[in-house]
Amino acid sequence: MAVDKIAPNDPRIERKQAEVRGKTYSYLYGKPEGTPKGTVVLIHGFPDISLGWRYQIPFFLSLGYQVVAPDCLGYGQTASPEKLEEFSLKSMADDVKALSEHVAGPGEQIILGGHDWGGALVWRVALWHPSLIKGVFSVCTPYNSPTTYWFDLADLIAAGKFHNFKYQLQLRGPDVEAKVKTPEDIRQFLQGIYGGRGPNGELVFTTEQGVVFENLGKMGPTPLLSEEEIAYYAEQFSHSGLRGPLNWYRTRKINYEEELPLAEKAEKEGAAIKIQPASLFILANKDAALPASMAAGMDQNFVDLMRGEVTATHWALWEAPEEVNKQIKEWLDTKVNKPTANL
Repeated sequence: MAVDKIAPNDPRIERKQAEVRGKTYSYLYGKPEGTPKGTVVLIHGFPDISLGWRYQIPFFLSLGYQVVAPDCLGYGQTASPEKLEEFSLKSMADDVKALSEHVAGPGEQIILGGHDWGGALVWRVALWHPSLIKGVFSVCTPYNSPTTYWFDLADLIAAGKFHNFKYQLQLRGPDVEAKVKTPEDIRQFLQGIYGGRGPNGELVFTTEQGVVFENLGKMGPTPLLSEEEIAYYAEQFSHSGLRGPLNWYRTRKINYEEELPLAEKAEKEGAAIKIQPASLFILANKDAALPASMAAGMDQNFVDLMRGEVTATHWALWEAPEEVNKQIKEWLDTKVNKPTANL
């Protein structure tokens, strides 16, 4: 049986806006029948939008949660500030906290989920605002603890490490933003990122090269999105272009500097910087950008971590939605909403 999903302009959800720390955030909002049992906030990655959670929003609604899925900073109809500092993980973690309180109310805990960059962000929200979080999960993206050591990504790659991140050197530079600008360019870029191919198998993106500009214009349909969905995606990305989304790749040094006091304190105390809330990490075992090796040994940095795994590429939310949802429900039942013993 096909997994239920929302469509663009689906009547089960509303498009809303909120002013968050001086910025306008646009988000999808869904409310279940009856009184919600809690609030789930879902953070997408690159290059994606709130509709990236289309298979998970009906699932959470069916469990009785109200659901908030924002277009992240720089994406879709959400603001795209000029200041790069606004795109730091700490700043955006503060945004997530403020948006969550706007919807759920001050002092109310949320269940927070992320994918790709959204996964990196939800770990940081749990790090900076642990009391906000009842449970936190990430699909594809492992947790990397703050460190006292600074290494530029280019130096790490030159030293033979993190070759799966080589594409990020291109994304943080000016070329992609400058060359992928028109609505048709953006559509072609997205189709290729989401698994479309040229007539002779050409790729528009690899983790080794990044965007292959000469193949823009050759991409056939993506197998992961319908025509209606890819048209909607292209339209949403055309609002602000790619500058905002690519800014997430340009804040590594800012992130390091903002997290340095946490790392120095932990080093002084000889303690790990642990994620406190109940946590779930779902590995996609065919993800070329975030291979299993990147999640090795991270368990020591959690108070309560459950691991899951799905057979999928980076787009696990769409390729394996039934299994992703099943593993999230198991975690909710056993870790987040586990019954307490009567004393």
